Amino acid sequence: MKKILVATEKPFAAVAVNGIKEVAEKAGYEVVLLEKYADKAALLAAVADVDAIIIRSDVIDAEVMDAAKQCKIVVRAGAGFDNVDLAAATERGICVMNTPGQNSNAVAELAFGMMVYAYRNMYNGTSGMELKGKKLGIHAYGNVGRNVGRIAKGFGMDIYIYDIFTPQEIVDADGVKRVDSAEELYKMCDVVSLHVPATPETKNSIGKALVGSMPKKALLVNTARKEVINEPELIELMAERTDIKYVTDIAPAALEEFSKFEGRFFATPKKMGAQTAEANINAGIAAAKQIVAFFEEGCERFRVNK
Repeated sequence: MKKILVATEKPFAAVAVNGIKEVAEKAGYEVVLLEKYADKAALLAAVADVDAIIIRSDVIDAEVMDAAKQCKIVVRAGAGFDNVDLAAATERGICVMNTPGQNSNAVAELAFGMMVYAYRNMYNGTSGMELKGKKLGIHAYGNVGRNVGRIAKGFGMDIYIYDIFTPQEIVDADGVKRVDSAEELYKMCDVVSLHVPATPETKNSIGKALVGSMPKKALLVNTARKEVINEPELIELMAERTDIKYVTDIAPAALEEFSKFEGRFFATPKKMGAQTAEANINAGIAAAKQIVAFFEEGCERFRVNK
């Protein structure tokens, strides 16, 4: 019998866990839970005899993989997968997958909640602005970016995107406008919503040059990864330009420094993009289905390592 470990420091909702168990048990697999664990030692002990692991933001590094001697697949329930050491997984013959699209709407809705919050001056009782008629730049037009574009239409925003990977037919079908560079996107847009992954190319790439080129009363929204922000440069810029606002669902490393920009900076206490009941359920059940398909059919459709 195959054994699946659900290792979640931030647990799935109970209904999601039940859904995972239902999928696994139908295939004759066993599910074990490790929730709200206090230290890495608990994770190392839990992975010892499992064939598959489902995680959320939990870190799976070489040490964990070495402890999980019979594990063949790790599925990150969500889109991002920078919390898994892909090279170490490949070296050990472990397949790593994500569950793209399952929490996209949840993240997009949060992005708009933060846009409204920022544009209404953090609800401080003073007169703010409306999103209608403003130019929205979507930096990376994947599953989340497309949902942001869909919602933006309802707000009456003028939508621009920068993404070198999205086929032109998708851009045309969605009725958004493509620009040729990140520099062009930031220079023309009142609001920029970030959806780029944290890669060697994107880390620290959003800084003074890009954000500083934005129009007056610019707003930067980050529901992607904190690592893509060049924090020292953005702090320096916000000190110089008192019209710029930055809102994020990932607390910056330099939280204390950003918090000095009262009324212009906001961060959720924890990463909140996928924190909805619907996203929780969708991503968890998708992860379980992908594990079953991997073992029963050899399916590697959502594999992210080579």
